[in-house]
Amino acid sequence: MTSIGLARTLALVVPTALLAGALGSEHLAGLYPCEMCHWQRWPHYAAVPLALIAIVLRSNSIGTAFLWLATFAIFVSGAIGVFHAGVEYGFWEGITGCATMPAAGGDFLTDIASTPIIACDRPQWTLFGISLAGFNAIISIGAAMVIAWLIRKPTP
Repeated sequence: MTSIGLARTLALVVPTALLAGALGSEHLAGLYPCEMCHWQRWPHYAAVPLALIAIVLRSNSIGTAFLWLATFAIFVSGAIGVFHAGVEYGFWEGITGCATMPAAGGDFLTDIASTPIIACDRPQWTLFGISLAGFNAIISIGAAMVIAWLIRKPTP
């Protein structure tokens, strides 16, 4: 596989795997996301179709542009993860109330009572002192750097 082919593959696999992990932790493990957790997902949601377009267009210069856009989206998710982790570790204050809003169209008081309120400044889960936001930051920024390196790597 060429370096650009590996870059395309990583640009698709990394956000897909991170989204699967986020959605799995939410729906299978009961770790409800806060508002900033959702913010980290949006760039990954954008990166997946961008990477798919890059794969379909192959070595076309437009395909490479889509690959760069996917790489940037992955990096943005990581940057949001850095901000969120900083809020969790108390390095700075968040910019939101970080409360889940009740669903529209239902009984408002019942919805409020049954909706979990998740604070953005307290991690629900950590491993080796690193929160999920921290892991997203590490993986996303690291992957974006590797993908960018692979895109720019000269082909032999």
